[in-house]
Amino acid sequence: MAGGKETTRQKMINMMYLVLLAMLALNVSDTILNAFKNINDSLDDSKTSVSNSLDQVFSTFQNTELKNKPERAQPLWDKAQKAKAYADELNKDILRLKDEFKTAGEGIDPETGDFVLRDNQDISSNIMINKKEGEKLKAKINDTRAKLIALLDPKDRRNVSFSLEAKDPKKSNGGRKWEDVNFGEGIPLTAANTILTKIQSDVQNAEAEIVKKIFGELNPTQMTLDRFKAVAVPSGSYVIQGQPYKAEVFLTASDSKSNPEITVGGSSLNVKDGVGTYTGGTGSVGSFTWKGTIRVKQADGEVKTYETQPITYQVAKPSATVSSTNLNVIYAGIPNPFSISAPGFSLESIKASMSGGSISGSAGRFMVNVGGGMIGQEVSISVSASAAGKSLNLGTNKFRVKAVPNPTAKFAGKMGGIISGNLLARENQVLAVLENFEFDIKARVTKFNVTVVRPRQDAQVYYCQGDNFNAQAKAALSNLPFKSVVYIDNIVAQMPDGRTPTLNSMVFTVN
Repeated sequence: MAGGKETTRQKMINMMYLVLLAMLALNVSDTILNAFKNINDSLDDSKTSVSNSLDQVFSTFQNTELKNKPERAQPLWDKAQKAKAYADELNKDILRLKDEFKTAGEGIDPETGDFVLRDNQDISSNIMINKKEGEKLKAKINDTRAKLIALLDPKDRRNVSFSLEAKDPKKSNGGRKWEDVNFGEGIPLTAANTILTKIQSDVQNAEAEIVKKIFGELNPTQMTLDRFKAVAVPSGSYVIQGQPYKAEVFLTASDSKSNPEITVGGSSLNVKDGVGTYTGGTGSVGSFTWKGTIRVKQADGEVKTYETQPITYQVAKPSATVSSTNLNVIYAGIPNPFSISAPGFSLESIKASMSGGSISGSAGRFMVNVGGGMIGQEVSISVSASAAGKSLNLGTNKFRVKAVPNPTAKFAGKMGGIISGNLLARENQVLAVLENFEFDIKARVTKFNVTVVRPRQDAQVYYCQGDNFNAQAKAALSNLPFKSVVYIDNIVAQMPDGRTPTLNSMVFTVN
């Protein structure tokens, strides 16, 4: 129906609609018509959720920004109200068409909750094609899309992702247009009504995206975060034997094109590519604490100040220490974080090199990478430091190279066995779990097969892409009778190091 990004829920609903539409060519059964009604109800629920969220966005902006910064917030509020008006106008037209469907369909059947003539295949075509309402709706959809996008700053217009758009198919037998595909000959009335509900959902999602982008213009910074780096910040750089070693590991982002004001103890740091470098004094032995301050200028001229947590480092007499978070093991194919320190030397003066792989980093934080060809062998890391203009060799340590272990396939926290029908119907994801592995890395299931065997019936096989059951498999797993058997096999996982191993099979019996 339209281009743009969609949520997983929306994609599933669209896929179910296409499957049902294809089945219409064979038979318009009550089962298929009920399925369209269910999709329509699901879309209505989704609309309600988006509407509530959007109302909260408007309310929050009105009660905070519009009150606190009326001069700057009022123009944005006015633009957001225009977006709401455009969306409401299109939605009003759709509601009018739904009323025509309802009248022509002889009202609502209280037993089904759907139109009395829900299986009629002429009403939609007569209203939308013969009376040109579909052509008008298509024009209104595309006009609304253009108006909404025009409300945005030019730099933001290329980044819209909503799916409100009505395009004629690129390849269509007989030159069928958008309105023919969605409302033409052979389309039951309930299916056409579901399409209108889908368009209403698209309208609301488009309004929500535009409004959030408009309100987001109020507090932009002059920074564009284009450089990302994994960082480990320890609670201390000197640990007494027997005491725990703790560190925070997280992802940082910076603007390589800006040079914010960064100071430590009131002294400005040299900033390059958005990053300031601080070098602490190491002329005497002891414990030293410092804290950094960063000042960032906003687009409106306001300056915001951010402070780091206090950081402590220890200066001690010379000796070398090389420590791996994972003992004396390096895993091939993934980055291995290392902390290298030498008491008596500043972290900035320490250098490291290795044989059998590559090492990068500075200031005591290094990342080691070793290729798969070194599995089962040893590599060496050598440490040196600069002192009084000279480079001193502080020692060499050896590490064993191992492969990342294959994960274990699990469903609903199990590897097989007895499972309740309710749990089987409720759960949807097959996981690849790296149990008891030292690194916080993830493996992801990319495909698997599901075989369902009901008592005294032939087996049904479903081929699923990704780590979730597809719609057909999910439907088959609903309401399975007692003693049904479910096989999940041919499970393929994507490993962080690029491998795609086949994982263990799982067999479940419904109790």
